[in-house]
Amino acid sequence: MPQQVMLEVCANSALSAIAAQEGRARRVELCENLAEGGTTPSYGQILLARKHLTIDLFVLIRPRSGDFLYSDLEFDIIKADIQNCITAGCDGIVMGILKADGTIDKPRCSELVQTAKEHGLGVTFHRAFDLCADLYQALEDVIELGCDRILTSGGKSTAMEGANVLNHLIEKANGRIIIMPGSGINNKNVADLVHFTGASEVHSSARSHVSSKMIYRNDHILLSNGYTDEHGIDVTSAELVKDIIKAANS
Repeated sequence: MPQQVMLEVCANSALSAIAAQEGRARRVELCENLAEGGTTPSYGQILLARKHLTIDLFVLIRPRSGDFLYSDLEFDIIKADIQNCITAGCDGIVMGILKADGTIDKPRCSELVQTAKEHGLGVTFHRAFDLCADLYQALEDVIELGCDRILTSGGKSTAMEGANVLNHLIEKANGRIIIMPGSGINNKNVADLVHFTGASEVHSSARSHVSSKMIYRNDHILLSNGYTDEHGIDVTSAELVKDIIKAANS
């Protein structure tokens, strides 16, 4: 019997993480601020997700939006966030740091991987990988670091756009590391992506929009830059999770 394709859900809250588990996802990547590409969730989100999950809980380690070139202070924040994940009993972290020339910052990343591994945590290298100048050299560097997998869209905005590169990365990895496609994956396209690339793991937020239960609404104000809806939130759907898993294994 062929190995089942595993779904990791990118959960934007503890609530979404619980829905991912209800939909039979095998692992959660917990984060916040998906509209900005994802940032490290609050400690409260981490603690409550850990309390309610029996599946693996990985946490995104990204102190801000923007690039992946970090100051010394930001690097200290990253290390502090990893210690929080260790204390909370998480199963892994999702991290990545680059140098200004678009290469992997191996000294800093190595320190983070070593800390995680010493405490029994797995490590995924996140989509900072997609901003590298040479993806195939970056692949070798991440393997050398000892990471367990790479979350990547093949250097494109979506995994479907980067499918050719994803296929080549999986071939070049040759079982030395897991290449996990992510970005824009849903129940409509996951089967084609899996069949084309041969991926064994995929990554999706599986979100749906839920309207606010507020009765009174002030329509004369925006609390954000206009990209979010004050009268609703996006939350992972357990049914969408089930649909993606079913399609990925069809």
